[in-house]
Amino acid sequence: MNSNPSWKPAATLETLRLRARLLAAIREFFATRGVLEVDTPVLSHAASTDPQLHSFTTHYAGPDAPDGAPLFLHTSPEFPMKRLLAGGSGPIYQIGKVFRNGECGRWHNPEFTLLEWYRPGFDHHALMDEVEALVTGLLNNGPKPSASERVSYGALFLRHAGIDPHTASAADLRECARAHGVGKVPGLTLDERDAWLDLLLTHAVMPRMEPQRLYFVHDYPASQAALARIRPPSPGQPCALAERFELFINGIELANGFHELGDSAEQRRRFERDNARRQAQGLPTMPLDEHLLAALAHGMPPCAGVALGIDRLLMLASNATAIREIIAFPYARA
Repeated sequence: MNSNPSWKPAATLETLRLRARLLAAIREFFATRGVLEVDTPVLSHAASTDPQLHSFTTHYAGPDAPDGAPLFLHTSPEFPMKRLLAGGSGPIYQIGKVFRNGECGRWHNPEFTLLEWYRPGFDHHALMDEVEALVTGLLNNGPKPSASERVSYGALFLRHAGIDPHTASAADLRECARAHGVGKVPGLTLDERDAWLDLLLTHAVMPRMEPQRLYFVHDYPASQAALARIRPPSPGQPCALAERFELFINGIELANGFHELGDSAEQRRRFERDNARRQAQGLPTMPLDEHLLAALAHGMPPCAGVALGIDRLLMLASNATAIREIIAFPYARA
């Protein structure tokens, strides 16, 4: 007899109770800091243009259907939250389900829970302080982080891969990957610098990070800015850098934060550049979020924002080895 039939939850009752406690603690954390909880739609007429993100699509068939145009399940609540900021909301956060097609495995489920928040008046360094306070507090009753480190992307690559990621050519990065025993990756060509950088990060740099240590990696290459501001070169900084950070622990990317771009024209250029890359890769182009672009043109307050994976946080808190262990009904049982 099957002791764990498919109708049963994959997660234990203890894990479900831990999830509830974590969510309650998150809400208490933000309540004490005066950050407002908000709720935005998961369906949108626009979608992320990022070539690495793939949206689920659906269609609305009721009254006022816009000529059968598709709707998209959001990959993040970022765009509507920024519209709230432009409307004068002040600091806000949201806990909700997000959806990413093609992502399922040890660390991924196509439907997962994301915490996202925005802090007007913060830059990415100030937001790192708040992220650290939240994460260390939430992990206080479980496996505690041994330490926290702020390190630039460039310094981390020099330390663990022996190469400067800002000045190395694609050919240099390929040779570095070979030197670290990283095998060939189909479709990865010499001119794809960021693809080589991602490969080195996951296969040469992250495995050498100290276990149980929080790593706030900041100052990414400008080519990886996404929706972050770019800091131009200066006398002490020969390259333009993205004002962005990611939080890693035990080989897991836990959070991704930006000193947010507020320039509507530049944001439109980035969306269009993404769509050009999608087209070159044979991917469908995505409709731009004109509501977001209009909100940025109206004026969004200078701010920093971050997205943090609740399911991965729960994995850390419960010592789980796969995301399917901490979701009641993961993809295979949904």
